Amino acid sequence: MSEKIERVKTLILGSGPAGYTAAIYAARADLKPLMYTGMEPGGQLTTTTEVDNFPGYPEGIDGPTMMVQLQQQAERFGTEVRIGMATAVDFSKEIGGIHKVTIDDSKVIEAETVIISTGATAKYLGIPSEQRLRGGGVSACAVCDGFFYKGQDVAIVGGGDTAAEEASYLANICNKVTMLVRKDFMRASKAMQHRVNSLPNIDLRYNSEVDEVLGDQVVEGLRIVNNKTGEKEEIPITGFFVAIGHKPNTEIFKDQLEMDETGYLLTQGKSTKTTKPGVFASGDVQDKEYRQAVTAAGTGCMAALDAERYLATVETPQEVS
Repeated sequence: MSEKIERVKTLILGSGPAGYTAAIYAARADLKPLMYTGMEPGGQLTTTTEVDNFPGYPEGIDGPTMMVQLQQQAERFGTEVRIGMATAVDFSKEIGGIHKVTIDDSKVIEAETVIISTGATAKYLGIPSEQRLRGGGVSACAVCDGFFYKGQDVAIVGGGDTAAEEASYLANICNKVTMLVRKDFMRASKAMQHRVNSLPNIDLRYNSEVDEVLGDQVVEGLRIVNNKTGEKEEIPITGFFVAIGHKPNTEIFKDQLEMDETGYLLTQGKSTKTTKPGVFASGDVQDKEYRQAVTAAGTGCMAALDAERYLATVETPQEVS
């Protein structure tokens, strides 16, 4: 770590809708934000071909284009965007203290406030055909992408509450939903199980796993294997949804910030304040309920406002140039 230590008012980690919205608000408040994009610049939306549910785009927009526009808007107000990933943190426990964040194991940034927008990563099955067809009919968000399969036959894999909720959502707009559960029971709550079982167009398959997603450019079908009998079956579908969970990108914050049992950062009340003064969390890194671009953007706004108000109440140890 031979590079000179750099000090900033506001450091933003992550570059999805939450991070860029925080950057826009922080820059307009003259907090001179510095953003490091993380390992996936633009976040999960860069893997989404069509975004139809973000306000202000009546014709829809593709995810990568939307993220480029958000970056341009943040930069127009003075945000400095850099490629790089936080690899270590040392957050001060004191009000008005300076937080230290190491970038790419080499550069130390000292920040008066830190906004964490590192997001969460959807879990996938990991089979090659599934990865190849991501964006071509394979999705990890039924609420985001289900509309494109209205009136069609789709499949969803998962057995928890999220899978049950998304299967129910799809059943309201799709012709048929084949729900695959790996075990001979669902992990979802009894209420969610009742909801799934009450919907006539959900075909619930237990002891079922995905052998392969079929199709060259887009999803055309699914090969299912019964893990008890070994019997295989091919079904025609146009959309395949994976609902086996998300993993928040919070590994480096362990022992620094309070988290729930699955690793999501805990924030105080309706604010974005974490358990360390001057450190705020926004977007999917602290939201396991909604996980939408628009809600992430909303919490990004909140984090910037929280950071601005925090700075207004403390005496800055040193003037930032």
